[in-house]
Amino acid sequence: MNKLALGLLALLGAAMAAPALALDDGCLLDKCADQAKPDQNPAAAPETKPAARYGGPAPSGSFDFYVLALSWSPGFCESHDGAGAQCEPGSKRGFVVHGLWPQYEHGYPANCGGSPTVSRVALDRVKGLYPDEGLARHEWRKHGVCTGLSPADYFDQVARARALVTIPASFETAASEETIATLNIERAFTEANPRLRPGMLSVACDRGMLQEVRICLTRDLREFRACPEVARRSCHSREIRVPAPY
Repeated sequence: MNKLALGLLALLGAAMAAPALALDDGCLLDKCADQAKPDQNPAAAPETKPAARYGGPAPSGSFDFYVLALSWSPGFCESHDGAGAQCEPGSKRGFVVHGLWPQYEHGYPANCGGSPTVSRVALDRVKGLYPDEGLARHEWRKHGVCTGLSPADYFDQVARARALVTIPASFETAASEETIATLNIERAFTEANPRLRPGMLSVACDRGMLQEVRICLTRDLREFRACPEVARRSCHSREIRVPAPY
């Protein structure tokens, strides 16, 4: 048998063997490409968060944990030119609820759609927690709609979250402006809340002045929890001004 005939027989044998090899590997024709490149198989690839999840809309109820943002009224008012009822002279407001924000491990949803309407019954559930009803309505439209809850149930969650946090006595009785190490602000909160640990909160500042403290809570609002991305965004100033309530 000449060399050309031997070559043709070899090719024919390889072609006949190929299906058997594919079946042994569990590869069924149109699925072979997925097995050849498992990193391109959507079912096998790890989930990635789209860019829209950093402040963009997402399916309501799709989030990992909450952040309770507590605004330090004197610092907020000085930075925002005395905006709203929060900044009325003589109100003596210290920490107030800014918002309860659903979060992802990386990023956060916002403006998820849904009804912007908030009933009087729902607003009564957080009376005295937000500095004014305008902020409560805004927080529902921007953050509450992303929780998958009704306005009434969302505001119940706000009240539950706020009840979990003890404000350090030094802030409750502040009578004059101080300059405080950012680390000491975090330490004051962890000492006042025994289950709160470093890495579960952050301090926000603006132009070297305290704005708010952000505390991470489990989705069921039973415990504080670690939130590395939130904690990394803590104020980088070594010391910050803490104006007194007025």
